[in-house]
Amino acid sequence: MCGIVGIYLKNKKLQESLGSLLSKMLINMGSRGPDSAGFAIYKEEESDKYKYSICINNLDFEEFKKRINEHMKSELSRNSDHVILKTSSKPSDVLKVIKNYFMEVSVVGYGKSIEIFKQVGNPTDVVKKFNLENYSGSHAIGHTRMATESAITTDGSHPYSTGEDECLVHNGSLSNHNNLRRKLKKIGVNFNSENDTEVAAGYISSNLSKQKSLKETLEDGLKDLDGFYTFITGTREGFAVLRDEIACKPAVIAETDDYVAIASEFQAMAHLPKVNSAKIFEPEPGVVYSWGN
Repeated sequence: MCGIVGIYLKNKKLQESLGSLLSKMLINMGSRGPDSAGFAIYKEEESDKYKYSICINNLDFEEFKKRINEHMKSELSRNSDHVILKTSSKPSDVLKVIKNYFMEVSVVGYGKSIEIFKQVGNPTDVVKKFNLENYSGSHAIGHTRMATESAITTDGSHPYSTGEDECLVHNGSLSNHNNLRRKLKKIGVNFNSENDTEVAAGYISSNLSKQKSLKETLEDGLKDLDGFYTFITGTREGFAVLRDEIACKPAVIAETDDYVAIASEFQAMAHLPKVNSAKIFEPEPGVVYSWGN
């Protein structure tokens, strides 16, 4: 049992409140996932630089700063044990440098819009640790985890990102993730954990790289991903929601003229503005719902 949440802001005037709205959603889902929590924030910036969300673990920030500047020009901002690295260098070059010279750190996501933060611990503590309430942006997704498929570690926490400005949170379990992992590795998809959700994320990013649409990719997943799940997939443009065809994992959507929100339980959305007048419904099994994409 895990908790998933997401919010897409139609009204740009609410973008300064994104972190505040999402933080309460995550905290309210703490009862479904007390082991770890994480979130992805999407925010468009004027710069064309890529942003890399990096968990530096036990590496000293000043040491990381000194060593990374030996390889590339970059701007660094620190948030607890995570660093956002901005650079004009090509993603292939940056990821190669980190893989070869910084084996003690973890890249948890990258792109021109996305920033990801995740850590073990109670969701309330994780929200405070990363100062989520202070974030602004256009949309975001989050996850609270009850560990079942892998250890309670940062690498085992959601969201998972295996492609540029893409990420996934998942409530459920996949039964064929080991076979699918082997197939994806053969075509060059890299994994940093044994978590089944990372395999689903790799499946989605692999299909998107073949110029398939997000809707088509998720519909294909109904045939290729065995198990039960509710997914929220984030992209630079927005997010999409899918429940498997059995739909044993709960989800509820609230939509107004100002926003679309989704959560495992309505209680996570009870604080949202004008939610009592929202269109509230459960997503139908096997149907892709998408906003912004």
